[in-house]
Amino acid sequence: MNAPAATRYAEAFGQLDTAAAPPWLAALRTAALAEFNALGFPTTRNEDWHFTSVTPIADRTFRNATSTGAPTAAEILALTVGDASWPRAVFVNGQCDPTLSTLGALTTAGVRVSTLTAAIKDTPEFVADHLGKLATFSAQAFTAFNTAFAQDGLVVHVPRSLVVDLPLHIIHVADAQAAGCMLHPRLLVVAEPLSQFNIVESFVSLNGTEYFTNAVAEISVGDGARLHHHKVQRESTEAFHVGTVQVSQGRNSLFHSFSYASGAALSRTNIYTRLLGEAAETRLNGLYLVDGTQHADHQTWVEHIAPSCASRELYKGILDGHAHGVFNGKVFVDPEAQKTDGKQSNHVLLLSPTARVDAKPQLEIFADDVKCTHGSTVGRLDELALFYMKSRGIGDENSRALLTYAFAADVLETVELDALRNGLERIAFERFTHSTQL
Repeated sequence: MNAPAATRYAEAFGQLDTAAAPPWLAALRTAALAEFNALGFPTTRNEDWHFTSVTPIADRTFRNATSTGAPTAAEILALTVGDASWPRAVFVNGQCDPTLSTLGALTTAGVRVSTLTAAIKDTPEFVADHLGKLATFSAQAFTAFNTAFAQDGLVVHVPRSLVVDLPLHIIHVADAQAAGCMLHPRLLVVAEPLSQFNIVESFVSLNGTEYFTNAVAEISVGDGARLHHHKVQRESTEAFHVGTVQVSQGRNSLFHSFSYASGAALSRTNIYTRLLGEAAETRLNGLYLVDGTQHADHQTWVEHIAPSCASRELYKGILDGHAHGVFNGKVFVDPEAQKTDGKQSNHVLLLSPTARVDAKPQLEIFADDVKCTHGSTVGRLDELALFYMKSRGIGDENSRALLTYAFAADVLETVELDALRNGLERIAFERFTHSTQL
């Protein structure tokens, strides 16, 4: 499998327009391609991929996306969740569409936002100092794949002490012309000390096209900074999605991640964060809703490197049909990370006897003054609660739908952006109750 894949994608690499790339970027891409060719796609023999087979991706040959469609802003916003007035950067089939993007309010507020292509030309030193430094591709096949092939993306620089309430909405949309293509969006975020910012990333499809999204985000959160990153993956159920978020946190910083996954035939979200400064805090939350033959995998890795840091994780999954869910979470505590406080939870609701889940919460602790817990539960709807609701005159179908929605509601409440939280709650409510009245 690996050798043919390396050959196919080496040829695709040669088709990229890299003539204008600075030497450091050309060297980075070449090294990443070499690493990807050496690694090949991961198999289930790899411990981190034991429950997720990427054979459907590895057995296909995806093309470079060379053309974009012409969706309207109304079509795109109809597929996304949030506030239509938010500043947005829209990527169609992997390429930024400035006619659909509206970033003026953020630039006025002082946030520096530009496409990766523009940033390489305008601020090459800044990009060179940060790109590929957090999301390293050593032993990471999909990150290496993205680093070699990423042609466009977004660079976000939040200056020191800048507090911005207005979130940035990054929308990745695929249309019919994405069929058979691979999309490698890249996001670089540098939040300087004491800054505060919110980012929403949406991945959506205009139709049922089969394609492959391989997204990488690298985020640096400075001392005392607060950064919220929300990912909403609602792609075509014919598509494949692998997304990696790599984070570095400074002293007294806060990073909050929320991942919502209900699309793609096969999806995998990796969230890795390193707490490098004392008293840093990370919050990782997520909800995955899949049915049919969908496969949704979340992997988290929290590294407590500095003392007195805290981490909180809450993931919930609702599976129906023959769907397969995976949660693989690890909390690592360095010997120097005394007074670590870490909690990790994963809870899954199975609505069908043929749905299944694999959960592997892990703690690896090398310090002796810590408070760390982890737990995972898998179950079906509470029969006693169902009996109680039906005894109060609520029908069986409505009782099941309302209990299912209630199971998802508490993790959705961790989303602090009102428009996003309300939108996701509405989607979940409609999915389980078949009603638009929330």
